[in-house]
Amino acid sequence: MKKCLVTGVAGFIGCEVALLLSKAGYSIVGIDNLNHYYDVSLKHARLKRLNGLVDFREMDLVDKNSLNDLFKTEKFDAVVHLAAQAGVRYSLENPQAYVDSNVTGFLSILECCRENPVKHLVYASSSSVYGRNKKTPFSTEDPVCMPSSLYAATKRSNELMAETYSHLFKVNSTGLRFFTVYGPWGRPDMAPWLFASSILDGKPIKVFNNGNMLRDFTYIADIAEGVVRVLENGLERAPIHKLYNIGHGSPVNLMDFIAILENSLGMEAKKDFLPMQPGDVEVTYADTSALEKEVGYLANTDLETGVKAFAEWFKDYKNSI
Repeated sequence: MKKCLVTGVAGFIGCEVALLLSKAGYSIVGIDNLNHYYDVSLKHARLKRLNGLVDFREMDLVDKNSLNDLFKTEKFDAVVHLAAQAGVRYSLENPQAYVDSNVTGFLSILECCRENPVKHLVYASSSSVYGRNKKTPFSTEDPVCMPSSLYAATKRSNELMAETYSHLFKVNSTGLRFFTVYGPWGRPDMAPWLFASSILDGKPIKVFNNGNMLRDFTYIADIAEGVVRVLENGLERAPIHKLYNIGHGSPVNLMDFIAILENSLGMEAKKDFLPMQPGDVEVTYADTSALEKEVGYLANTDLETGVKAFAEWFKDYKNSI
């Protein structure tokens, strides 16, 4: 049985990936610092879904000694690194949190993989690295030198750090640029949750850039399956660093997304149209051809199906708290 470390295991993507890895027969150790960026009760609820499937340890990545002891003891075959300080807009208010978690924390992971070699490290990057790029769809071959937020800059720094550790120390790693992940058990700071909560409460939703935005919405189950496929695809390869976009590959107008959500909830939204917020971008659009060609995987959940699943889950969750 292969042993895998999943960081950020109480997070939106981390929990789903851990569930899928468990079904695939992996022995899983999961770590999370359970910080208070959003309601910790949601993180505990996700951990309950993992009860008996994951050996959970509450741990902060900046605690390098404890992390290294964990690596030495457990002798991981693979690492899926999903822990990070999330949120684009929050990076305008608390930049230090992003450097501590996303840069220093990632360095701790790389050092542990260097000192306790693993077969494959898969880590979360982000579509935000494309920043103010105008060419679409976004390709991993495109230059990424114009980030729109510190969050994006930290994710790009992760890619450069992983490339360096691959070159110098033969750390076999793959970065995944996630595109607008949504679905059940999502984050309260993300648009689907904010929209659904306001709609059900009869409050206006904030529609930035007057709704003139395109997003490559990607369903959580597709993301989790893609992560596991990438992990297994790279287990036996020679040590290199790879980057892939992981998205649906079909951007949707924000107003169309809202309309589908309204239909799924059975309520119309009151809309407060606002200008573009600092750090935001107008378009995300993934070129996923490399992932399809080299890993044999494409996301396939259509938006109506995904939004309906999210809406049903959200109503149940809201009623339970």
